Amino acid sequence: MKGCRGRHPFPFIAPIILAASFLFCVFSFHPLWAAEASAAAVTPSAPWWVWALILFSFSFFVGIVSLLGGMGGGTLFVSIIGGFLPFHLDFVRCASLMVALAGALSAGPGLLRFGMGDLRLSMPAALMTSSGAIFGALVGLRLPADIIQVALGLVILLIVVIMVKAKKLEYPEVQTPDPLSAFLGIRGVYLDRAADREIAWQVRRTPLALLLFLIIGVMAGVFGIGAGWANVTVLNLIMAAPLKVAVGTSKLIVCLTDTGAAWIYLHSGALLPVIVVPSIIGMMLGSWAGVNILARTSAVRLRYIVIGLLLFAGIRSLLKGLGVWN
Repeated sequence: MKGCRGRHPFPFIAPIILAASFLFCVFSFHPLWAAEASAAAVTPSAPWWVWALILFSFSFFVGIVSLLGGMGGGTLFVSIIGGFLPFHLDFVRCASLMVALAGALSAGPGLLRFGMGDLRLSMPAALMTSSGAIFGALVGLRLPADIIQVALGLVILLIVVIMVKAKKLEYPEVQTPDPLSAFLGIRGVYLDRAADREIAWQVRRTPLALLLFLIIGVMAGVFGIGAGWANVTVLNLIMAAPLKVAVGTSKLIVCLTDTGAAWIYLHSGALLPVIVVPSIIGMMLGSWAGVNILARTSAVRLRYIVIGLLLFAGIRSLLKGLGVWN
């Protein structure tokens, strides 16, 4: 394993590429940023770079927290950025998809290296979620922003209830896999560093889980979120994948889910560089940091990391949509 990490140049080259890309955007897109920021109702007294620094710092934190909680990061991003910063919700949802996608892609190599992300488990699920996400994005762009805010707030509060009530299993046991998962060869072994032992796993109820993934994809497209929290719930509670495998595989599913939905938002002109560029850089750096933390963190405590933030963000989004807290 050490030899593989020594030959893998991406973690060292990528920060240089990201820094260069950020500087390029600063000097190349500055007039565009100013024009689009004004159209998006950004406060005139605040320079564009202030928003860039705020978004970078917040996205770095979200990158770490979302990975530990098995989320794509979009739920926290949309609810808090859309609730507290003066950007139109369409721009925020597009940026959220790009941010969650960048975080998932940057975490993917590390998750695969540690065996916490499984391609055979993620591909059928991602096929369903990406199909649903395309349809959901088409619907979401036609709904008023206040309706999206109210619906998003209710969904986030539902997430909190699920995360509190659901008794996720760290190492669930499946005696006999279902026929579909056996045919697809969905099984594996990963090294749990916290327990210092290898864990063998297999899954169950694959047809039911695929139907749920389709619904998750529609919701992800409507709200512009990765819906990693829902992926983890289905993978762990329905399919009985170990919690760390569910968290890692959720990130791989988010890669394809957000790719499908993001193209719809991009085609509709909902891309605002002042939001996207610093947010992506912060999310990717935070996700890299989160992979090593995840490998050494007790899995049973991961879900409590994001409950407080989600509760606050859900209440804020609901009240803003209702016009109570603007």
